[in-house]
Amino acid sequence: MRVLRNTFQLGVKELRSLLRDPIMLVLIIWAFTLSIYTAATAMPETLYKAPIAIIDDDRSALSLRIIDAFYPPYFMPPLLISAEQMDARMDAGLDTFGLYIPAGFERDVLAGNSPALQLNVDATRMAQAFTGSSYINAIVNGVSNEFVQRNREQASQPVELELRARFNPELNQTWFGAVMELVNRITMLSIILSGAALIREREHGTLEHLLVMPVTPLEIMGAKVWAMAVVVLGSSAFALAVVIRGFLEVPLQGSAWLFLGGATLHIFACTSMGIFLGIVARTMPQFGLLMMMTLLPLQILSGGMTPRESMPDIVQTLMLAAPTTHFVALSQAILYRGAGFDVVWPQLAALAVIGTALFLFSLARFRKTLQSMG
Repeated sequence: MRVLRNTFQLGVKELRSLLRDPIMLVLIIWAFTLSIYTAATAMPETLYKAPIAIIDDDRSALSLRIIDAFYPPYFMPPLLISAEQMDARMDAGLDTFGLYIPAGFERDVLAGNSPALQLNVDATRMAQAFTGSSYINAIVNGVSNEFVQRNREQASQPVELELRARFNPELNQTWFGAVMELVNRITMLSIILSGAALIREREHGTLEHLLVMPVTPLEIMGAKVWAMAVVVLGSSAFALAVVIRGFLEVPLQGSAWLFLGGATLHIFACTSMGIFLGIVARTMPQFGLLMMMTLLPLQILSGGMTPRESMPDIVQTLMLAAPTTHFVALSQAILYRGAGFDVVWPQLAALAVIGTALFLFSLARFRKTLQSMG
């Protein structure tokens, strides 16, 4: 009971210290609100409301069908322009795509002459230019093939591919980006808050005061872990309910409580990691450099940005020791596919083992540091 009482009281002290740090409070609020919203809605790698202008010299039923096939959210409503306007509008940056449909296009298509269309692309908009060109090519070919089949009364093709997008039928990047940004923010804040709390005590001299008190290293470290975990877990629940489900309207499938349970284990591992980094670093600038070296691999190689299957085998094996790998898999399974405990228990067990190992390792290093200071 004495250990629990000391751990609780020291944790309350950590929360009070955090409340007196306006920079950290602003970071927490930003990380779990605007950061998630902007990252989910920016979507630089996707095609969204791209401006397109069309020169229709054919003015046929087929060309009208092609024009009508461009609609939001991928493209802005097409603007019909003349050939003289295309270069000027492209130079002024008004259009990302300029499509030229020549006269006699429908006649040549029905005659099987394979006519060519001209597509001008503003390649300075790299992400939209690459994706949009593929979209336009697919739209033009699809509409043209359907038009030819209807007019020639050809028999249906022997094989027809029917696409069914599971878990994200709209192929909406926001649904994916919002959850992955929340996972990244949980990881980042767990490490920063715990490590910064330790360095702050060292810089203010309060760590030496703790040495003369009847408290153990386990109680000191345990207090930092639970206090920072409460802050990150509460912020995560708010972001999940208000930002992701509320503002972004992401239709999450699984149990939020199961996700928060997995987040608790992940925060336990990351706060232990943050304390270790706070022990190694002597100042906040050093801690920031260590954060960059640690956080980037954890986020990039965990499977949240790139599927793990596309990574080298050695990277996949090494990243099994990282808590983010299992937390990303757990989050995607629960929030996207509605998985239950029977599906994600291996990830929960892995997080518990990794968290316990990191906590014990950091505790041993923390105890050695306190002994050297005493």
